[in-house]
Formats: sequence, C-alpha cells, structure tokens
Amino acid sequence: MESFSLILAIVVVTALAFDFTNGFHDTANAMATTISTGALKPKVAVAMSAALNLVGAFLSVEVANTISKGLVDEAGIRPEVIFAALVGAILWNLLTWLVGLPSSSSHALMGGLIGATIASAGVGAVHGDALVTKVIIPAVAAPVVAGLAAMLATRLSYTIGRKADGKAAEKGHRAGQIASAGLVSLAHGTNDAQKTMGVITLALIAGGAIAPGSNPPTWVILSAGLAIALGTYIGGWRIIRTMGTGLTDLQPQQGFAAQTSAATAILASSHLGFSLSTTHVVSGSVMGAGLGRKGGVVRWSTAGRMAVAWVLTLPAAALVGAGAEEVTGLGDWGTALVAVFLVASSAAIWKISRRQVVDHTNVTRTASEEPAGVVTQAIAAVTPPPAAPAPASTAPVSASTAPVSTDESPAVESLTATIPAQPTTPVIDAPVIDATVIDPPVIDVSVIDAAPAPAASTAATPPAATV
Repeated sequence: MESFSLILAIVVVTALAFDFTNGFHDTANAMATTISTGALKPKVAVAMSAALNLVGAFLSVEVANTISKGLVDEAGIRPEVIFAALVGAILWNLLTWLVGLPSSSSHALMGGLIGATIASAGVGAVHGDALVTKVIIPAVAAPVVAGLAAMLATRLSYTIGRKADGKAAEKGHRAGQIASAGLVSLAHGTNDAQKTMGVITLALIAGGAIAPGSNPPTWVILSAGLAIALGTYIGGWRIIRTMGTGLTDLQPQQGFAAQTSAATAILASSHLGFSLSTTHVVSGSVMGAGLGRKGGVVRWSTAGRMAVAWVLTLPAAALVGAGAEEVTGLGDWGTALVAVFLVASSAAIWKISRRQVVDHTNVTRTASEEPAGVVTQAIAAVTPPPAAPAPASTAPVSASTAPVSTDESPAVESLTATIPAQPTTPVIDAPVIDATVIDPPVIDVSVIDAAPAPAASTAATPPAATV
C-alpha cells in the first residue's frame, strides 16, 4: 500500500508539472495578439492572464469529466499508466516550446494517455467514439470555424470604423482587445485546467482513493488552477513571438476580432464538454484576422510548420507514452528510470533554450534580418571593383600612361573601405593588389617605358614606383 501511495503521489505531482507546462506553453493563446499590437505590456499581460486562468478553473468540470470518464476505460487503468501518459505529454510540450511552435497541450495529453492505455490494456480500452466526436472532429473544425469568424469580424470592424477618427478608433479597439484577451484567458482556464483535473481524478479512481464516476475534488480543482496560473505567469515567450508576429502582422482591429472569435469558440466548447485545443482555435482566429484586413498577409510557411506539429502531436505523444508504460511495467525501478529520464530530458531542453533567450524584453522583435554588410562583402568578393582615378596632385605622367586614368570609370565610394585610394605620396608598405584578381590590371611603369615612346615623354617620366 505504501508503494502504491507513493506512485499515486508521483502521478499527482507529474500531472501538476504538466499543468505548469500547459500554462506557459499556451500563454500565447490569450496574450500574443495583445502584446504584439501594444495593447498591454508583456509582463502585465501575462499577470492578467494568470489570474483569469485561475478563476476559469472553477467555472466548469465538463471537460474534466470527458478526460476522466469518457476517453478510456477506467477499469483498465493503473496509476503507472497515467504517469507514462504525462511523460509523453510533458516532453512534447517542452520540445515544441523550444522551437517556438504553438502545438496543442490538450492533444499531447490525450495522445500520451491513449498510447499508454493501449500499451497497458489494449486497443479496446480506448473509447473510439469519444475520441472521434469529442477530440478529432473538434480539432479539425475549431481552427476553420474560428478563422472564418475572425475574418468576418475583422472585415466588419474595418467597415464600421472606416469613417471613425483614427486615433479614437484605435484606442477603442485596444480597450476591446484587452477585454477579449481576458475572456480568452478565462476560457483557457475553464478548458485547459480541467484536463489536468481530469487526469488527477482518473489517477485517484485508478488508485482507489475515490469512487468511480466521481467529479474532481475541490483540492484537485484548486491545485490545477494554481499550477496553470503559475505557468502562465512565467510566460512562454518563444511561442508568444510566433503567434504574435510570426503568423501575420496584426493591427488592434484584427487583434480584437481574433480574440473575441477565439473566446466565443472556446467557451462554447467547454460548455459542451469538448476537449478543444485552445491553440488550434487561437491560431485559426489569428490567421483569419490576417486575411480579413485588406492587404493583410499570412505567413504560410510558419502556418505549415504549425500544421505539421498539430498532425504529429497525438501520435508522437502516444509513442512516448506507450514506451514509458512498457518501462514502468517492469516494476518500481522501471518507474524510477522513467522519472529520471523525464527530469534529465527536461533539464537538457531548458539548457538548450538558454543559448538564445527569448523573454519579455525581446518578444515583440521579429526574426533578425541578414547582418549589415554581408551582401556588399559577397559582391565585392566576386566582382572586380573599378580602378580609382589618378590623384590630381601626382607628378606628370607620360603620354603612354595617360589613357589609364581617363578611360576607366570613377571609383565607387562604397568600396573605398575595401580598396584604399591612392595617396599623394606613394606608400611603400601599401598592400600589393594582384593583377589577376582586380581589373584593370596595375600597370608597371617600368614595362610601359620599355615600349617605344617620344623622347620628351620618356624624359618626363618619374622613377617607377611600386603600386
């Protein structure tokens, strides 16, 4: 019994760790557009979102019941299975956060749970009808519906505000965007915090701590709300950058439309018990808002990478969850080995992320452009620069050398830093320019003097100087 109680405690702690990663992974869903348009400062935005996530956790338990009662067969679940599922979900969250891709924490959790359950009790322990109707169909429909709603709302917003004063309208849309962002945060707490509640409740049922079919206890609701709120306050700045500036460039009107459409879809799905991905909803609404403005663009390359991550989330988390379940099935030492692997992998991902830090000070900066001077240096390396004209103060040259300075084009000023201009007095230690690389070739006066020339010109030619 003591060993079982220990594993149950490990499952609860791991579930709250997942809830924490869910918070900072999905902060972008609520506040990316608000931050990118300047409606709120980054730290103020995440603090507001954290508080509302905590409040939202107490509004409903319908999604929690979907996770704990509807997705898998409770009779075939052990606490170790849930632990393995959480390992797959946490690692997928951290990997996608590292590369700045807003994937679905909800689908990562359900993928891990499905994979671990199949590895433990077989395919029959997964309720396929609930998986299709309450997970897969909403996953496909949510971004499309939210995107269309945001596109129409954006066009309507610009149409109505076409004759309004520019500054006053922008100020009003910023205020509306703050309100709608708060609504998204509230909806996120209502939907996503409940998923962790459902997992912990499922673990308690599997461990015999509460009766089958029970709703989440109050302490589970409170702890899940606090964990997701803390993760939200930490801020997943990498994903905020992708969502706020990587998909499209948003104006306040677009941000308001995107946030309002997303909040409406999330709250409706929470009421119906759909385990909806808030990431899918908000991403779809952001793209719809980008298309809704005349001249607006969507960066489809970024959207394509996000779509690939969405498709891979369920199977990738399921594979990791199934593998972790196979190891935990070996006994207590197997569970300990999986726990060590989770901690070590998480630490390695965090250390890699420190190589290029993204935080509230640089979250609104777009991807760095090509460093200055690279193109110029590349052109200079492959294109021969024109010859510089002879200085006016130099000594008279022979008639045979005069055409060298008059027939060539003037020097380009942008290349004078690369090829120093000829000084008045010849510099003996100046770099020797290879005639095979730079055209026109440097003409050696001594060679020219060897050719037939009038006596007067030869006499006037100064001694040969090394150029």
